[in-house]
Amino acid sequence: MRAASRTCHQLRPGYRPSVGRDQWRRLFNADLDALPSQAPEWVDALCAQRGYRDASRLYEMPDGRCAVLPLVRRTGLSGWLGTAESMPSSWGFGGPIAPGGVTTDLVGGVLDDLCRALTCRAHLRPNPLHASAWASAAAGRRSVHRLPRRAHVLDLAGGFDVVWNERFKAATRTKVRRAERLGVVVRTDTSGELVGTFHELLRRAFDRWADQQHEPRWMARYRGRYRDPLDKFQVLAERLGDGCRISVAWYDGRPAAAVLVLQSANVAHYTRGAMDKPLAASSFANYLLHARAIQAACEQGCRSYHMGESGSSAGLSRFKENFGARAYSYAEYRIERIPVSRYEAMAKAVVKKAIGFRDV
Repeated sequence: MRAASRTCHQLRPGYRPSVGRDQWRRLFNADLDALPSQAPEWVDALCAQRGYRDASRLYEMPDGRCAVLPLVRRTGLSGWLGTAESMPSSWGFGGPIAPGGVTTDLVGGVLDDLCRALTCRAHLRPNPLHASAWASAAAGRRSVHRLPRRAHVLDLAGGFDVVWNERFKAATRTKVRRAERLGVVVRTDTSGELVGTFHELLRRAFDRWADQQHEPRWMARYRGRYRDPLDKFQVLAERLGDGCRISVAWYDGRPAAAVLVLQSANVAHYTRGAMDKPLAASSFANYLLHARAIQAACEQGCRSYHMGESGSSAGLSRFKENFGARAYSYAEYRIERIPVSRYEAMAKAVVKKAIGFRDV
């Protein structure tokens, strides 16, 4: 495989990029595992909201097929001295997309190219379903460092009736029915109208997460505001249109829980959730929300429902497995000549130990 000399850059008036959005979209649609966060619209939203520029790369394989690696850098001097990312933290999964799927040879070619081409670090957070291809391609590379991760994915094969009857646990089906009997109302919007309601529930959750994790509230609020500001979701709703689905569950006239699901032709990705915990617990709102989101994904012909990063949280894993999602161990990868990530991880571990932080 060879890396093409062409690269894809952020669209600007009067400038025609080497990798057009139409070509990228065709490649995206041809990869049945491609996640919404690998679409060109997602990269455009990221660049618009976070001060990144598009540095995506086009590859041509020996058999003539093409692949795109969605990739971003910070703008300005920090972009040249900093990290190229696919994707940045809190911005979903990245890695290459290609007709016929992602293979070990493709990943190996991407790693060869990045190891040669980059003068800075690279951070790659690939699709968990491609873990084996990445592990094989990265093995034995001294400059490629592995960070273990864990995520959950629900297979939608067979449609919603099969998922409901064979993959949802019996107790989960019971909770969905109880939410319906209690009168929980779910509304889904793709226009951005529910962004404010969703974000208010998310903002309230920062303090609850801090208490659960034994983290100072000021620290949790700062991280939450930086990671998930209101304008991030406003930009996503504007740029992604029907692909950005915000669902809110109301109980007794109050918003009890909300989810943000990114949806493409083949994959739905539950990427954020928030709730009023007492209200959600008494109404089983979260169970109804996910059941409706999974049903909508099945009706749109999606092949899988990604439920995102689970980390080491046993409670979060159990919740996702109640819907039939399977755990996938995968890894993020850092390409760096000096193992800075190792020292960053050590520093974070020291801070977490000092404050008594715990994953829940």
